Amino acid sequence: MNFQELITSEHTIAFYNLENLFDIRNDKTKYDSDFLPGSEKRWTKRRYERKLYKLGQVISKIGFDTTQKPPAIVGLAEVENKHVIQDLIESKELESYDYGYVHYESKDERGIDVALLYDKAVFTVEDSKTYSVYLEDDRGEQDYTRDLLLVSGMFHSERLHVIVNHWPSRREGELESNPKRIKAAEKVVEIINSLKVTYSNPKILVMGDFNDNPSNDSVKLLSIKGGLYNSMETLLSYSRGSVSHRFKWNLFDQILFSTNFFETELNKLKFDEANIFDETFLKQHKGKYKGQPFRTYVGTKYQGGYSDHFPVYVKLNITQP
Repeated sequence: MNFQELITSEHTIAFYNLENLFDIRNDKTKYDSDFLPGSEKRWTKRRYERKLYKLGQVISKIGFDTTQKPPAIVGLAEVENKHVIQDLIESKELESYDYGYVHYESKDERGIDVALLYDKAVFTVEDSKTYSVYLEDDRGEQDYTRDLLLVSGMFHSERLHVIVNHWPSRREGELESNPKRIKAAEKVVEIINSLKVTYSNPKILVMGDFNDNPSNDSVKLLSIKGGLYNSMETLLSYSRGSVSHRFKWNLFDQILFSTNFFETELNKLKFDEANIFDETFLKQHKGKYKGQPFRTYVGTKYQGGYSDHFPVYVKLNITQP
């Protein structure tokens, strides 16, 4: 009897908030005055290029220990424009990989957007679009936030839909801003439902900086009404998370997915594991912030680190004859 040999390949899907990846050019349409050479932060070409190198170094290492390659897909938050993404994929640590990207300008008040990097050898983009979340401020005027990005395409032989998020912050207070994140969650559920109408049993990944933890109502809404599994639910602890605020860990960065990632047929993407990419080199090495993300800035003080967030990732595998 001849048994067909099966080959299993493993792929990493990641999300990374890059902490204000701005270029050094003045864009009159954005609030980028903090990130100019003459600003209080003194954002120079040298600092910009150093940050690109460091971010490329991080992205190239996510999941590399087991897959021997960088992530197939990386959702990004806090990018200013297409130029910074192009500069990132052409940086020293990423230039040898064939990354493409999807990005749209949004009307976010801070001038930052989400984007998607993808390995062209693995993922072929078929369609992409953005969705705005309608919010109002105290005066009843529209309050702009980051758009949601939907990218659909073929991952090997299977269609995949990725929704990239960066939900409204807690700047005005967790409870006060909660309704805004609920609205963002409801918009994601709306997108999921529209995909289910168009496609039979669609495979969906929802990733982002939700500015909420897995236990918060907004994120739980994605599971309850969106039918998603939160692979990050058990990762948050007293001593571990993706971002630290006032010495308390949060897991605002998460990746959720449709439950058909647990199916085990051949040629189908299957969930393997989820984790926070919090390697030692990404952490503060000393002082009162020891163990926290080694960031680029603390206020206006330049630290020269990577980001104020750790990346998160899931590993998926596919078995083929």
